[in-house]
Amino acid sequence: MADYHFVYKDVEGASTQWDDIQRKLGNLPPKPPAFKPPPFEPAPDPDSAPKDKSWVDAKTEDELDELEDDLDDDRFLEEYRKKRLAEMKEAAKVSKYGSVMQISGSDFVREVSQAPQDVWVVVFLYKEGSPECGLLLRCLDELAIKYPATKFVKIISTECIPNYPDRNLPTLLVYHNGAVKANYVGLHSFGRRCTPEGVALVLCKSDPVLNDGQSGSEQAVLEGIRRQFIEKVVTEHEDDDEGGSSSD
Repeated sequence: MADYHFVYKDVEGASTQWDDIQRKLGNLPPKPPAFKPPPFEPAPDPDSAPKDKSWVDAKTEDELDELEDDLDDDRFLEEYRKKRLAEMKEAAKVSKYGSVMQISGSDFVREVSQAPQDVWVVVFLYKEGSPECGLLLRCLDELAIKYPATKFVKIISTECIPNYPDRNLPTLLVYHNGAVKANYVGLHSFGRRCTPEGVALVLCKSDPVLNDGQSGSEQAVLEGIRRQFIEKVVTEHEDDDEGGSSSD
């Protein structure tokens, strides 16, 4: 009589003749596949990677600075490295702002008068608890996000100008190259309804104050502001018409 419990080894691991018979009859599940280790692959060598535009794009600003001497023999990559470095520095400058920053009287010279020459600064003079100031601040918060290359700051009015009368609030001062270029006193300066689109249009009436850092030209930014203002006016007009129709 055959010994069905004889144990033998095969390429799939340990088994018995009895187990094999039971598997053929469907009484046992199939044997698991034999373990095969994954093929050996050496770790990638960064220095052996092909040096192309995607290789330059993957570098950080500090790494691009360090590559200055390594790409002297490849004129195309060296020019592309300089282009990418300039783009990254410009993007970093644009992303510097993007919100309305609170300042105090002691910060004014540093943050406003000594701001970079190519940066427009919008100074918001306000008083805590004033509804009119709160309305204008909400508009400025939205504009600061939309135009991050323009610097927006806010300061309590009497910290900026001692004894500044509350009746003049809210007030906006526009600075460029350390000098005042425009001022807007009172909420009425921004039209019957104070909206971000209306405030943007007033700020850019004489100078290219607002800059999104992406449109490429001052004219493109101004055209975008005008378009958004017109769209806002049309929407409000349509809403007024619908409200009047429903009440009839």
